[in-house]
Amino acid sequence: MRTVRLLTTAAVLAGAALLGPVGTALADSPTPSPSDSAEAAPTEAGTSFRTATAITPGQPATADASTGDYLYWVLPVDAAQRATVKAKVTLPPAAARHGAATWRVDVYDGLRRRQACRYGAQSRAADRDAGTVELTCALRTVRAWAEPWSNDPLPGAYYVRLTVADLPQEDLGQPVHAEVRAEVSDEGGAAAVDGSLAAPLVPGAGAATPKEDGATPSPRPAALHEPDGGWSSGRWSDRWLWTAAGGALAALAGIAGYRLTRGTGRPSHLPPGA
Repeated sequence: MRTVRLLTTAAVLAGAALLGPVGTALADSPTPSPSDSAEAAPTEAGTSFRTATAITPGQPATADASTGDYLYWVLPVDAAQRATVKAKVTLPPAAARHGAATWRVDVYDGLRRRQACRYGAQSRAADRDAGTVELTCALRTVRAWAEPWSNDPLPGAYYVRLTVADLPQEDLGQPVHAEVRAEVSDEGGAAAVDGSLAAPLVPGAGAATPKEDGATPSPRPAALHEPDGGWSSGRWSDRWLWTAAGGALAALAGIAGYRLTRGTGRPSHLPPGA
């Protein structure tokens, strides 16, 4: 029994040693404070994919625009991450409007493919007397690699487009105030897949412009922020740590079972002095 207790203790210590880096990595990951995000929050939005305003996950963004404008923002989403986009539009006074309006938020990946929302009110109609309208789009988990024929979300730039889809013609051009925020959660090794992209899908990844001084050109524009710690597509995930921990615990359990069942090595029917 003493041997079993020692083996059990060793198994627990081995599992803690292998799984410890996971908790440490999660605890040490920098989290932007709300005050820092608010100070650098963008106050304008782009009007196309090429002029989209860059934001970071968790950073609030605002824009004053006219009803009928297309508003664009872009943010980085890495492999094994899941993004949720929330938008709020403050509408003109009810006395200045002529009827209900339908607002819509769409999210496109780096290939400009519109991604379906798992849940959320992606499109919502606001009555004439409504003061605000709120929209939500929760995306699927981003995959590190997918088949060419699939529409799976891939790591890279994700564009948020906010616009009005239906309203009376007389209400076009009225001022509105938009607020957008994207939250990103890490799904960890449970969402890891075999294979990875050679590079994330970001603007200019395949068409770098040479510099005059002969320096190595950057494949990504400086406007798009990178995830904290850089793009992790293709790196090791915590799935490897859990696999190693499981293998070590299984080996220790096998040794403990062997020690319990092997006996003394002598047949039970022989006398002790034989």
